[in-house]
Amino acid sequence: MAHKVIVYGTEMCPWCKRAEAFFKDNDINFTYYDVGADQMKAQEMVEKSGQTGVPVIDIDGITVVGFDELKIKTLMKA
Repeated sequence: MAHKVIVYGTEMCPWCKRAEAFFKDNDINFTYYDVGADQMKAQEMVEKSGQTGVPVIDIDGITVVGFDELKIKTLMKA
């Protein structure tokens, strides 16, 4: 089953880079939005998560705040 994965992050965020690397290393397609450069996507992220911190990861409509590898792996198995 293909999952819809969106990562909201910034270029200076080390946890965002870890999230990107995790998805790449596991051959999981994802869309990345740099919320530092795209205010519309930043607003979308806040509306989804209630958070301004990054990363925010959306997996099939479920929001994960921060790089929580265990939670991400669990959601990817669903």
